[in-house]
Amino acid sequence: MKSKEQEFMEQAINLARKGEGYTSPNPMVGALVVKEGKIIGQGYHQQYGGPHAEVHALQEAGQAAEGATIYVTLEPCSHYGKTPPCAERVIKSGIKKAVIAMEDPNPIVAGRGIKKLQEAGIEVEVGLLKDEAVKLNEIFIKYITTDYPFVYLKTAQTTDGYLATKTGDAKWISNEMSRERGHQIRHKVDAILVGIGTVLSDDPRLTTRLPNQEGKDSMRVILDARLEIPTTAKVLNHDSPATTLIVTGEKVDKVKRTLVTAKQNVEILTLPLNSEGRIPLADLLRNLHSRGISSILVEGGGRVNHSFLHAGLGDRLYTFITPKILGGEDGVAPFSGPGPALMQDVKNLEDVSFEILGDNILLTGKL
Repeated sequence: MKSKEQEFMEQAINLARKGEGYTSPNPMVGALVVKEGKIIGQGYHQQYGGPHAEVHALQEAGQAAEGATIYVTLEPCSHYGKTPPCAERVIKSGIKKAVIAMEDPNPIVAGRGIKKLQEAGIEVEVGLLKDEAVKLNEIFIKYITTDYPFVYLKTAQTTDGYLATKTGDAKWISNEMSRERGHQIRHKVDAILVGIGTVLSDDPRLTTRLPNQEGKDSMRVILDARLEIPTTAKVLNHDSPATTLIVTGEKVDKVKRTLVTAKQNVEILTLPLNSEGRIPLADLLRNLHSRGISSILVEGGGRVNHSFLHAGLGDRLYTFITPKILGGEDGVAPFSGPGPALMQDVKNLEDVSFEILGDNILLTGKL
């Protein structure tokens, strides 16, 4: 049976999720102020640069916060950034106890907020529903502790394991519910990445479309080593405010380059190709990280997926499985390229979950 403390922290975590897609590169955070077993204030971090969750919750609680307990999904910050330190705001409010799900992994915080609260005489409890809080902010944790964004790999495949026919036809493998779920995933990331093969075969817009909600368009990243993208491609010719970043090698046609960069919100990033004549993915990810991109959804074809998987650059997999059977051996595999000879060398998924979407199944797992 759940304790009341667990219930309050669960509510704080659910509040935090409301900020999904809007807080990057900051974390999602939720907070509740509780007094005599009743919630008197609640809030979440709503957008990057805006007030933090604790501020919203304490404002709602007002003077009644004195002597209360605050439940917060992440350690209150102790430094000046876009906003003043939340730890100081908690101290000034008269809060008696702070229940914190997890310590902030940001090196400039990392326990300093907790220490400030304790030095002010506030009782602090850390670790309630820590695993849930860590999963909530897996993007932020990787972004703030490494030089890489968090990478999601997404595939949609038939029951017998193909993402397209031998001609590349993939419309539509997944059902409408799965496609809507895919747009929800797009909404929460900072960038969507595909290979030039996907652009040439599907001509996607790579925008986010959600029912009853305005979806956030993420940066589009196109792997195009030889700058083959048609100037008529939809991804270059719509009015989305998000940037389209074409990643090329050094030896591309200068006239074509000029035509492409003349498009609105289009940029070309040039990287030296690797020995196989391909975009060096690790270098690209570090470059995107330096631009403030904290998360990427890879929606590329089988070869792009294979490259990320076998370079160890994928963090979590989304696989939509449909009740369709290609019934042959000549379709396009979700990961197209050489695999291991032995089962002991295959990639394993952890933290696996399943979601039923009509007659489709979404399998999610951490790589």
